Amino acid sequence: MSQKVLIVDDEKPIVTLLDYNIKNAGFQTDVAYDGKEAVIKCETNEYDLVVLDLMLPEMDGMAVCKHLRMNKIETPILMLTAKDEEFDKVLGLELGADDYLTKPFSPKEVVARIKAILRRSARNDKPNFSSLKIGELTIYPERYEAEMNSNVITFTRKEFELLFHLAKNKGKVISRDQLLSSVWDYDFVGDTRIVDVHISHLRDKIEPNTKKPVYIKTVRGLGYKLEDPS
Repeated sequence: MSQKVLIVDDEKPIVTLLDYNIKNAGFQTDVAYDGKEAVIKCETNEYDLVVLDLMLPEMDGMAVCKHLRMNKIETPILMLTAKDEEFDKVLGLELGADDYLTKPFSPKEVVARIKAILRRSARNDKPNFSSLKIGELTIYPERYEAEMNSNVITFTRKEFELLFHLAKNKGKVISRDQLLSSVWDYDFVGDTRIVDVHISHLRDKIEPNTKKPVYIKTVRGLGYKLEDPS
């Protein structure tokens, strides 16, 4: 059975354009024209991905994303925004969106992003261990959680995948482009700020002092590495 994508946008020409191209790429589609309708559909149906516009009537895209994540609906979300402010992008990722695109966009790029997100979500990266310990941080791959000093730390799916990838490669410097390829599964040049935003969120959750990180280190001009605190 083909995977199903929910398209949420209040502009019917955009819905028609997306619906046509996503169907042509081999997906089933469903549509919603406002935020409340999107929430109801996500709560009563199963989708493999949601293409979610930021500016919506009833509930905006941020509120929809926050509601779904608070209610443990982890369906991948590709956020669309007509705005180009950094604030919107960062906040969307912080609330649990997996990726974003700024309008105007190419329908081919939307399909490429959908495929990249779904490839990553479907990849069974099953570890041969139940936990991974680095310093005071213990990572539980099957639970998508970590513990530090007996405190449970929860993550969005993409935050955890980034943390786990860094942990599996402890001590190795990994470039932003490599992280985009491995964690986001992009096979084209993406916006590396996505990586920086997620690194910032991880540091907020695991670093004793975010201004002086001891776990996730920035290697200037190269990328990031995760290591045992010295």
